[in-house]
Amino acid sequence: MKGLASYWRLIPQRYNLIGTECTHCGEKFFPPRKICPNCRRHGEIRKYKFSGKGEVYSYTIIHAAPDGFEFQKPYPVAIIKLVEGPLVTAQIVDCKPDEIEIGAKVESVFRKIFAGGKEGTIRYGYKFKLVE
Repeated sequence: MKGLASYWRLIPQRYNLIGTECTHCGEKFFPPRKICPNCRRHGEIRKYKFSGKGEVYSYTIIHAAPDGFEFQKPYPVAIIKLVEGPLVTAQIVDCKPDEIEIGAKVESVFRKIFAGGKEGTIRYGYKFKLVE
């Protein structure tokens, strides 16, 4: 199972939207960083749990899905601007593609991402859904 070990190492960020924050300038990062690009050596990085709330910054509808995702098409993938600042890319679920608009409020949800391989390994992670 090539790649499974690296996937498990990324669980905090994939399952809980765990990123990092610079204690010097307050900048927040997702995915996590080890060094603040603003403060360089002056910054101190610590783990930060994002709220999972944000808005659609941009999006597209996938009509030609890659192997393993054909059953989902068409499906929306968006760049989400989290309320804390970082941009994340994720699928939007629980709505029709034509219900999505730039600026729409969203929140993260925990969902199945992929099931594959001979072993049928299921990988979970964050996606987003529209909120009022």
